[in-house]
Amino acid sequence: MSQPNALRVSVADLRRPGATRDVEVVATGVGLPAEAVEVPADQPVRVRLHLERLSEGVVARGEISSAWRGLCSRCLQPVGNDVIVHADELFETEPIDGETYRLASDVIDLEPLVRDALALELPHAPLCDPDCRGLCPMCGTDRNRGTCDCGTDEPDPRWAALRSLDL
Repeated sequence: MSQPNALRVSVADLRRPGATRDVEVVATGVGLPAEAVEVPADQPVRVRLHLERLSEGVVARGEISSAWRGLCSRCLQPVGNDVIVHADELFETEPIDGETYRLASDVIDLEPLVRDALALELPHAPLCDPDCRGLCPMCGTDRNRGTCDCGTDEPDPRWAALRSLDL
C-alpha cells in the first residue's frame, strides 16, 4: 500500500534545463467522487511520467491510469472500466491558475494533476452496453432483462410544443 505522500515527488536532482528523469508512482487513496462515475479511493492510480527541467519549471509527460465504477445511465446496473489519460503539464514556481501547476521548492505534487486529468476523462453518462435498452419510464422494468405491458402510444406531453412546429 502506498504512503499518503506518494504523489509528492522530489525534483531536486533536476537542477539544470534539459535534465530528465522517469517517475512511476502507484497511489491509493486518491479517490475521485463524481455524480455518475467515481474512482474509488481503494483503487490504485498508476502514474508514469517523464519529467524534464525547463527554464520555466518542470514539464511532466506521460500516462495516468486507474479503474472507475458507476451506474449505467440507462438501466442503473453497476458498470466499470479502466481509464488511461495522457498528461502533458508544466509545473512552475508561479503557476497560472487553471493552466499550470505549482512547483514548490524542489517538490511537485502530482495529486491535482491526477485529479484533473481523471475527472476530464471519466464518462459523464456511462453505459453497461452501447445497446442498453434502459428502464421502462412507466413501470421501471429493466428492458434488457424482460418486457412489460406498458404502452408507448401516448406521447410525452412535454414535447407537445415541438410537435406543433412545421419543419
